[in-house]
Amino acid sequence: MTPETNLPSSFGEMDLSKEILQAVEEMGFKEPSTVQAKTIPLMMSGTDINAIAPTGTGKTCAFGIPMLEYVQLKDSRIQEIVLAPTRELALQIGEELTHLAHFIQGVRIAVIYGGQSISKQINVLKRRPQIVIATPGRLLDHMQRGNITLDAVHTMVLDEADEMLNMGFVKDVTKIIESTPSDRQLVLFSATTNQDVLTIAWKYQHDPVEITVEATKEDRPQITQYVIATEQDRKTDHLLYLLDADVYQRIMIFCNTKFMTDKLTSRLCKEGYDARCLHGDIPQAKRNVVMTDFKRGKFPILVSTDVAARGIDVDDVEAVINYDLPNENEYYLHRIGRTGRAHKHGVSFSLVTFRESVRMDEILKYMLTVPTPLKFEDEVLKTEDGTPFFDHI
Repeated sequence: MTPETNLPSSFGEMDLSKEILQAVEEMGFKEPSTVQAKTIPLMMSGTDINAIAPTGTGKTCAFGIPMLEYVQLKDSRIQEIVLAPTRELALQIGEELTHLAHFIQGVRIAVIYGGQSISKQINVLKRRPQIVIATPGRLLDHMQRGNITLDAVHTMVLDEADEMLNMGFVKDVTKIIESTPSDRQLVLFSATTNQDVLTIAWKYQHDPVEITVEATKEDRPQITQYVIATEQDRKTDHLLYLLDADVYQRIMIFCNTKFMTDKLTSRLCKEGYDARCLHGDIPQAKRNVVMTDFKRGKFPILVSTDVAARGIDVDDVEAVINYDLPNENEYYLHRIGRTGRAHKHGVSFSLVTFRESVRMDEILKYMLTVPTPLKFEDEVLKTEDGTPFFDHI
């Protein structure tokens, strides 16, 4: 691997086309992130890659730029495949690749996912896209129906590979990989690694280069973490206290269950807040509308289960609030990673009861961070030295 000191410091040093450089400039990117500087030259050379990088570090552009650079526009077969674990992430990748491809005439991109009409997707596939972003189950469905063949694929990317395999897609992903040519390029992106990722890499990659971007320095989202000691029957009151302070205008709140997500959203609406929710029981079309409206700033508060933790890429979320602590350590990182993006500063608050304190300790050991403790005294949120918290903001 090229020494980090020799990494390209600008997109102009990467021998990219004028169309890509123009799109990158229009998208507001001044210089490549570390994962982009490490990945793009390697992908352009055809190397298989196993990349471990934290959320929010620009992974989509890291694999999207090379894919667009070597797509053959006169070839109407599917040449590039991106697999994503969730519909939300697939849509997000499709949107970003579409922006990157804005000045490239003739490139066609399709996003295929469960929950959308098969017939509608068949019509999209009839336009002969060269690049397909898909969730594994729906892609396999189209392959079995004869709507998609992967014999011309030369690049395949598994985004959030760790999550995708954790969700039980190992067999589907394996079938899809084995349907592509054996000499295709295979690139894996993960926030963490696990045995399934290592097995896929060992079995299907050819002399892969491992890239690790530590969640530190400029690549780690700038997030100040706070832990608020509370009681179960006071959580909602203490949440309302944070919202009533009117300091944060764009907020994501995470709950563990669909029931609590609905219940909390209803309570916030009754209190006069413009809040909407996302969870797995909401029809996909409505989820798409909610996500798009939140990204466009049409409402300030989104209450969600972890279904959206990896799927929403919004640069200006100011605060993340863990109403419930996640059951998996990795989800804590994915949740708070919704703020502090695009080199902006963000904050996270976790409402923690005494019973949840052990779970919080486990999360912090995983994160290797020490958050600032806060507590309520006389109905005022205070720091350890007893001064009101919002006096410091």
